Amino acid sequence: MTSTDARPADGRERALRASRVWHLFIVIDVVAALIIQVVLVLTGGPDPNTGETVATVGIGTRLVQTLSFFTIQSNILVLIVAATLVADPERDGRIWRVLRLDALLGITITGLVFDLVLIHYVHPSGWQLVATIGFHYIAPWATLLGWLLFGPRPRIDRTTFAWAFLWPVAWIAYTFVRGAIVDWYPYPFLDVQEIGYGAAIRNTLVVVVLAVVLVAIFTRIDRLRTLGEDRSPTPPAVD
Repeated sequence: MTSTDARPADGRERALRASRVWHLFIVIDVVAALIIQVVLVLTGGPDPNTGETVATVGIGTRLVQTLSFFTIQSNILVLIVAATLVADPERDGRIWRVLRLDALLGITITGLVFDLVLIHYVHPSGWQLVATIGFHYIAPWATLLGWLLFGPRPRIDRTTFAWAFLWPVAWIAYTFVRGAIVDWYPYPFLDVQEIGYGAAIRNTLVVVVLAVVLVAIFTRIDRLRTLGEDRSPTPPAVD
């Protein structure tokens, strides 16, 4: 191998190492925030997602409510995807592509909705503030920036685009069905008891439209960055 051939190879290796370090940071951030979240929930402290004290309900109910937050599910997806990218920065596969896009979409919506809407309802302090920063600030923008910097790409096609909406739609259905049964909703802008079905559905549709726009933008960026890196789309690996 000539020195000219070695330089691109060395640059690629550096990029792969940087990707591993970046995604390891995301893993550490989300794991730390999740540990704090669980401890606060188990000890009856303030929930980082709502600011409310959860000691008024049983531990089982607290844990179910915690897992019902879009924020928590998004961060768990980010954790799974980031961990796989630490192991293999060029990870691919049909199922993985959907998980990757769901993680990117969910965590971006989490950051935007918190900054634009929920921040007016939640005033965290102490460990609640630490978890809030991890969930709503570090994870969203580190994930988005990591995707822009390191990819891997191309990873978004029409099939991935379509399947990526299965989880958000399922979460919406679960939220409204469970809410009607137990009279609890994870977010104030979806709380049917407080604002009524009309407003709750309207707010949901606004977020759905935002999701469609974001996925369209992500798809376009994925294609443009692929062309810029002079890569040709390849068939997905088998999971």
